[in-house]
Amino acid sequence: MESLIALVNKIQRACTALGDHGEGSSLPTLWDSLPAIAVVGGQSSGKSSVLESVVGKDFLPRGAGIVTRRPLVLQLHRIDEGKEYAEFMHLPKKKFTDFGIFLVLEELMLLIFPETACTAVRQEISDETDRETGRSSKVISTVPIHLSIFSPNVVNLTLVDLPGLTKVAVDGQPESIVQDIENMVRSFIEKPNCIILAISPANQDLATSDAIKISREVDPKGDRTFGVLTKIDLMDQGTNAVDILEGRGYKLRYPWVGVVNRSQADINKSVDMIAARRRERDYFQTSPEYRHLTDRMGSEYLGKMLSKHLEVVIKSRIPGLQSLITKTISELETELSRLGKPVAADAGGKLYMIMEICRAFDQTFKEHLDGTRSGGEKINSVFDIQFPAAIKRLQFDKHLSMDNVRKLITEADGYQPHLIAPEQGYRRLIESCLVSIRGPAEAAVDAVHSILKDLIHKSMGETSELKQYPTLRVEVSGAAVDSLDRMREESRKATLLLVDMESGYLTVEFFRKLPQDSEKGGNPTHSIFDRYNDAYLRRIGSNVLSYVNMVCAGLRNSIPKSIVYCQVREAKRSLLDFFFTELGQKEMSKLSKLLDEDPAVQQRRTSIAKRLELYRSAQTDIEAVAWSK
Repeated sequence: MESLIALVNKIQRACTALGDHGEGSSLPTLWDSLPAIAVVGGQSSGKSSVLESVVGKDFLPRGAGIVTRRPLVLQLHRIDEGKEYAEFMHLPKKKFTDFGIFLVLEELMLLIFPETACTAVRQEISDETDRETGRSSKVISTVPIHLSIFSPNVVNLTLVDLPGLTKVAVDGQPESIVQDIENMVRSFIEKPNCIILAISPANQDLATSDAIKISREVDPKGDRTFGVLTKIDLMDQGTNAVDILEGRGYKLRYPWVGVVNRSQADINKSVDMIAARRRERDYFQTSPEYRHLTDRMGSEYLGKMLSKHLEVVIKSRIPGLQSLITKTISELETELSRLGKPVAADAGGKLYMIMEICRAFDQTFKEHLDGTRSGGEKINSVFDIQFPAAIKRLQFDKHLSMDNVRKLITEADGYQPHLIAPEQGYRRLIESCLVSIRGPAEAAVDAVHSILKDLIHKSMGETSELKQYPTLRVEVSGAAVDSLDRMREESRKATLLLVDMESGYLTVEFFRKLPQDSEKGGNPTHSIFDRYNDAYLRRIGSNVLSYVNMVCAGLRNSIPKSIVYCQVREAKRSLLDFFFTELGQKEMSKLSKLLDEDPAVQQRRTSIAKRLELYRSAQTDIEAVAWSK
């Protein structure tokens, strides 16, 4: 089972290295789901001595007032052999091995400067605290210090040392210090996976214990609280802690553990932990009051008991951890997919990447036109509704009013009236009607152009890869719009040419089929002016209108074909051809500028990728342990 705690320690260290604590993220955090033991107690309750006894090393800063001003996440790793050492997460490449080589010097320094800590581990804890809070400051910080100790003399365990609870602020401390410390402690022990180690001095009334008070509030049933009585040897003559240790004074779900801390004199004399544990064991064995409790008293028993309990808790959490990890992996993979692939390093890779992104955009654009996505149907509405309605609004009747027909017919005769039929008059009337169709035809070209531009912008927004690279997005958008502009001009020419062709050559068969006068042109005995009577002019106007309507019916079919051929079909075929040609001629530096991804996105992708690797590794390790049990 030791491997289970070692595995959790490994995962916790990896989480810490990646900053996987959930700050600023909606994703769940693995760290908060892993069990840990928080050490809670009032100032001078003996918290530091208990921790050092469990570890078996002098490593915590000492002094008056608030010494612990930041949470200390302490991970104990049992190793089979080798030299013991310590590592700080903020100094990952540095191993600290000098736990006790300065003890003689430290004793002298403590006599001269009582607040000086000389061991390298202790000094680094103090220095790192000062770096966050300020050397002369007495304020606290919620940013934890992470320390790992590797030794053959420890049990696998994770402990969190928290600042001691206090009731009043002293000189130099902010008025809010009391509440700030309580809030910090609560933020740790309120987590359902936190095991509370409540430290209370035996020589004080348990009813006033800060640790018991706050533990009861967050864990009223005591399901995850362990009580530790310190300073048993300092109780008043004639008193003892048997009632509490046997669960009668204040009952907890788990038995109380009593410890005998090293005295200040022991600390000053550098009494080592082995000797201190021996004296502690002798105290309980020789004390009449506690002799019957010896097998479950002392710091050595406390460490083993906590390690065993932590193993049980971790094992019970494995199904929940597996579920959390599986869910988080899925969410991280989705997030990583949304962020897109990282930028290639070489020119060929960059060029290929840009081409792939452009193809993805082009495919999205085509899907809009083909109906797989919405938007292409608007082009059809131009041909079925807008264009016919525009032609209908031309009101050819105004062009063929009696006065206008008379005017054009008469003008067409020139100085010599027509003999048989007013052909030039017909032509001018028809041309004056057909030329007005140019307006609706151009409007149809522009309307389709506008729809295509909208589909480009829409496709841009739907191509996730383009969101990564603002410069490439601008370039591709500009190139696509430029292509549409060229296609619009070609379409305009082709469409207006259809209209002009109708004006330039009239369909003779239409007029041959019209009913003629009995003398095929009129009675030559009549006066020439009789030919301009109202009935005659109305007949001409009616014939011209019939012809123009016939032409319009044809253009309603041919103009959409021209627009589709020149704009829609061409856009599907060669929208980015010019851009691809220019792209192949760009140098490495210009390709790099096109892929100028936001540094925040790059950092986010790297962070997500590392986090995903962590969770996949944790999934593999936890599943291996789960299957082996």
